[in-house]
Amino acid sequence: MRRGPQVALVLGLLCIYLAQANFAPHFFDNGVGSTNGNMALFSLPEDTPVGSHVYTLNGTDPEGDPISYHISFDPSTRSVFSVDPNFGNITLVEELDREREDEIEAIISISDGLNLVAEKVVIVVTDANDEAPRFLQEPYNILVPENTPAGSSIFKVQAEDKDTGSGGSVTYFLQSLHSSKFTVDRHSGVLRLQAGATLDYEKSRAHFITVVAKDGGGRLRGADVVFSATTTVTINVEDVQDTAPIFVGTPYYGYVYEDTLPGSEVLTVVAIDGDRGKPNHILYRLLNESDGLFEINETSGAISVLQSPAQLRREVYELHVQVTEVNSSGSPAAQSTVPVIIRIVDLNNHPPTFYGESGPQNKFELSMFEHPPQGEILRGLKITVNDSDQGANAKFNLRLVGPGGIFRVVPQTVLNEAQVTIIVENSAAIDFEKSKSLTFKLLAIEVNTPEKFSSTADIVIQLLDTNDNVPKFTSHYYIARIPENVPGGSNVVAVTAVDPDTGPWGKVQYSIYGTGSDLHEHECTSVHEFLCFLLPMSCSFLIHPSTGLIYTQPWASLDAEGTSRYNFYVKAEDMDGRYSLAEVFVTLLDVNDHYPQFVQSVQEKTMVLGTPLKIEATDQDAEEPNNLVDYSITRAEPVNVFDIDAHTGEIRLKNSIRSLEALHNITPSGEYSWSLQVQAKDRGSPSFSTTALLKIDITDTERLSRSSMAAFLIQTKDNPMKAVGVLAGVMAIVVAITVLISTATFWRNKKSNKVLPVRRVLRRRPSPAPHTVRIEWLKFRRAKAASKFILKEDPPNENCNNSRVGVTVPPRAPALPPPPKMASSTVAQQTVPTVSGSLTPQPSQQLPTPKPLGGPAQSSLVSELKQKFEKKSLGNKAYV
Repeated sequence: MRRGPQVALVLGLLCIYLAQANFAPHFFDNGVGSTNGNMALFSLPEDTPVGSHVYTLNGTDPEGDPISYHISFDPSTRSVFSVDPNFGNITLVEELDREREDEIEAIISISDGLNLVAEKVVIVVTDANDEAPRFLQEPYNILVPENTPAGSSIFKVQAEDKDTGSGGSVTYFLQSLHSSKFTVDRHSGVLRLQAGATLDYEKSRAHFITVVAKDGGGRLRGADVVFSATTTVTINVEDVQDTAPIFVGTPYYGYVYEDTLPGSEVLTVVAIDGDRGKPNHILYRLLNESDGLFEINETSGAISVLQSPAQLRREVYELHVQVTEVNSSGSPAAQSTVPVIIRIVDLNNHPPTFYGESGPQNKFELSMFEHPPQGEILRGLKITVNDSDQGANAKFNLRLVGPGGIFRVVPQTVLNEAQVTIIVENSAAIDFEKSKSLTFKLLAIEVNTPEKFSSTADIVIQLLDTNDNVPKFTSHYYIARIPENVPGGSNVVAVTAVDPDTGPWGKVQYSIYGTGSDLHEHECTSVHEFLCFLLPMSCSFLIHPSTGLIYTQPWASLDAEGTSRYNFYVKAEDMDGRYSLAEVFVTLLDVNDHYPQFVQSVQEKTMVLGTPLKIEATDQDAEEPNNLVDYSITRAEPVNVFDIDAHTGEIRLKNSIRSLEALHNITPSGEYSWSLQVQAKDRGSPSFSTTALLKIDITDTERLSRSSMAAFLIQTKDNPMKAVGVLAGVMAIVVAITVLISTATFWRNKKSNKVLPVRRVLRRRPSPAPHTVRIEWLKFRRAKAASKFILKEDPPNENCNNSRVGVTVPPRAPALPPPPKMASSTVAQQTVPTVSGSLTPQPSQQLPTPKPLGGPAQSSLVSELKQKFEKKSLGNKAYV
């Protein structure tokens, strides 16, 4: 009975405990590759950008209570991630680097507020191709013997890449394959000398090659990238004894002179080891002893003569010198030989020497005028040159040292002795103005001797001046501006000319010519003064003959309105008449010296109501503002009727006056005529003015319309030239129409080749009375008139019908005598129509030629007279 209650008590307590128990939350385990859960087996690339959402913690609580997430790291490590406690989102907050840290340990936890569950996780950092290859043990300086065989391995370069996979594999190649003697193994980095290539210390002591190390590439931040690195390998070539000795200063020539002592050194042969990196010692010896005449120093290579030159029988000796390299062990190595030529010559102990008239001399002086003739000999120089040696030692050349091309020396090659002649080559260069003296050195130098003995003599030529220069103005033209009212004798402008010649030849005299100029100050004779009085325009300016100062004539009166510009030439002349010209331009500045002038001081004008009239005054000044005129009304009767334009001079009625009735109301007398006093004032300083009295008649258009001629006369009253122009225009039109009609008639008659019938002309006669008088006068003078004609055959007319007699243009009639006193007019010369010929008048000197007549009546009379003459001539058989 006791156990039963105890068991019941225990069971009751157990039920209460189970009812009050709270289970802890836990993470979901979603396996590999999942991006949410408990980060089991989670990996992350090292190139993941900072701030990226990389994972989501995910868990649950059995009771469904709210849960929160946390992540923590070891204090000695970086806090790489952060977590959102509510949603479990994990964010990358530090940059990853697999090469420095390939695993990250973190503690993640989940909590429901009462229970906290923590787990330790390891995040694997995967590789990205973010590292470039890096060469080890730089810099690379290697030493390679120059006799290294082609294809040999000479060095190995090594680079590493900390990336894994293809990004960590490294391959090698050279940056410039075509110009290099070397090659590199792609995988091992071993450098080799290319097949067929050799090294030569004497040609190039060092080579520089660039090796590139490149990784296999990989992904970085979503892209395929390849990294590379470069390094320079310096290959120093080591010299090897493979080159024979080299002689310096070849070919070798030596000379033994007649006074050379036995044992004297003739020349030295110099040789060096061709291998310059580690040169061997050099030894010299003669291969042919030359019968004991010469010897050579074993170490220095100096060749000496052992006997006196008098005992040397040949002129030329050829020796052969051999040099041998001795290595460090004392053994002979490479050898070389060279020929040496030794010539036995006489002693050349006398240099060329210059002589004057008194013995040896090294300086010669001469004075001469500038610009001598081309080819002239400088006869004032007495120079002799001599070399006391004999044969080739006495042969030498002569030349002048100094400014080239001016003189030449003759002869140029001398044997023993010669007289020196100097000839002018360039006369223009001998100019006193450029240089007052010329200095040369006469050089004599031996030609075929090894000593090349020489000597010099100074040639000093003092130049004398001649008049060879023309005075030149400092400017081609001179410009001056002066007021027109300057007083006589005022300065205008100064001209300057320079003559480089010296003395009297350099003195310049000035004179002027042309419009606005005439005489020198000291040349104004009485005749010239008279000419200047007659032609004042040609004598406005003078020039001082010495200073070149141009000034106005004392009596000159300049007027800008008459002549505003002068130009003339200035002449600069030296004492020999050599001269040059310059042009002078003088402009007169206008001065206000004219009053405005009206055409008439009292003028009468007619104004049409509503139309302005114009009054005009002119100012004879040459320039503005002196010739600009302003107008004003100074007095009017009555006042307040007219306005005037100040600039144009147009006079108008005031705007308030629009009809004659308004004018009638203003005028007390009721007339339509007014008087004005108009002033014209120029704008000069000081200003001038003048006045004119103007009488104005005013009418309106209604009165003008009653008579067109009256209107025209009224309108042209103020301007008579307008009426003349209109009449001239009408006459010109009439004349033009008459010319056109006459021209058309002439061409029509010419084309028809016919003479108009006489009867047509007779119809136009005004009256028969003059005809009777002219007939009687014609009978009285018929015999004399007929005797003035001769027969002249006409050429056939190709334009007429063959059945008709040809008609040509008739000749002019002879001059008719004066008519009787009862006739009021004379007969003009006219052409006489004929049938088969033409009459040519004989010249007559007794009868005067009458004036031609005009009008239809006179033309008819002339035609009738012509017909009578023709009939009379046919009746008397004047022609066949």
